[in-house]
Amino acid sequence: MLLPSHGSNSHYLYESLKIAKPSSIIDFSANINPLGPSSNLEERWLDSFHLVKDYPDPQAEGLLRLLAAKEKLTTDMILIGNGGAELITLIGRFLSGKKVLILQPSFSEYEQACISSGCEVSYHILKEGSWELELEPLLPLIEKVDALFLCTPNNPTGVSFKEEAVLQLLEECKSRQCLVIIDEAFHDFLDHDFTYARGSDPQHGTAIKYFPNLLILRSLTKMYAIPGLRLGFLIGDPDIVGQISRFRPHWSVNSLAIMAGELSLRDEKHIEATRNLIRQERTKLIGFFKKYDFSISDSQVNFYLLRDERNRDSLSLLKFLMEKGIVPRHTYNFPGLDGRWLRFAVKNSQDNERLMEVLEQWRNHPSFLSQEE
Repeated sequence: MLLPSHGSNSHYLYESLKIAKPSSIIDFSANINPLGPSSNLEERWLDSFHLVKDYPDPQAEGLLRLLAAKEKLTTDMILIGNGGAELITLIGRFLSGKKVLILQPSFSEYEQACISSGCEVSYHILKEGSWELELEPLLPLIEKVDALFLCTPNNPTGVSFKEEAVLQLLEECKSRQCLVIIDEAFHDFLDHDFTYARGSDPQHGTAIKYFPNLLILRSLTKMYAIPGLRLGFLIGDPDIVGQISRFRPHWSVNSLAIMAGELSLRDEKHIEATRNLIRQERTKLIGFFKKYDFSISDSQVNFYLLRDERNRDSLSLLKFLMEKGIVPRHTYNFPGLDGRWLRFAVKNSQDNERLMEVLEQWRNHPSFLSQEE
């Protein structure tokens, strides 16, 4: 079955499944902040139109300095890109011809970027249900590869791997000269903060300077709800960051995105309000799912996996939801999930109430018993 490989743009999914699109839909397939963009950006947006007349700063110096101060790093350790997708593509080019291991389930673009650059790609699939990071089965695999991709908080499960396990993995990879690329696109949604990305005391094993084999991907589009502008950044050893930056096209980040990034980063209250909302809504949803016997992933961020254990895969539930105007993200192109789960964003209270209402209808649907395995 050929389904779209990303969330959002729901008309493609309706067309693929040959379902008539309702006049009103709620898109749960894109993991964007339900509060929307920062009020700082909204207030300045109309006054920023003049920026389209000039070329952007190719180094995005103002935004670069803000990020360096926030992360307590030097500017030569940061590369700003046109969203995480561009940075992943640049990393793929940097790894051209190398052997790459991807911990699955995970974001599909790591594999696409690496294969297009002639890399040899292999998988390690985490145990379904807990999706914990276990080091022992990884050790023999690390010996055979040049680089490893790890997504935490993980997309699509929402699971945040234990910091101790990640640090142990970094140590093992460091001793084997294996580059580790950690995608932290949803890091800002966590209530607790991982410290290994910070420029703090390396004696505690928390400084990126202690791991020259580490690259960290971050996104500004998810927390600040600006996916249409595209903005992300890469953190790493200055030498590696410099090598990767040579693949980046000139002016890849536009002026409006740079402006949006600067304004958004100054709005710390936006992050706090978002975390509070996500925590509240996630707790409410978990209670509902337990009541109606749906399985969910142990998510700590703004999305989660859901499965109806009474069905072998999620296709019938997916179609039912879409007919009701609820659009989740399918998982057919996530190795290790293979369509058994659906991914949902945590949205505002009204949208989440509608989801629960429709899932209750699914449980009480007349044809439900005929769909059970």
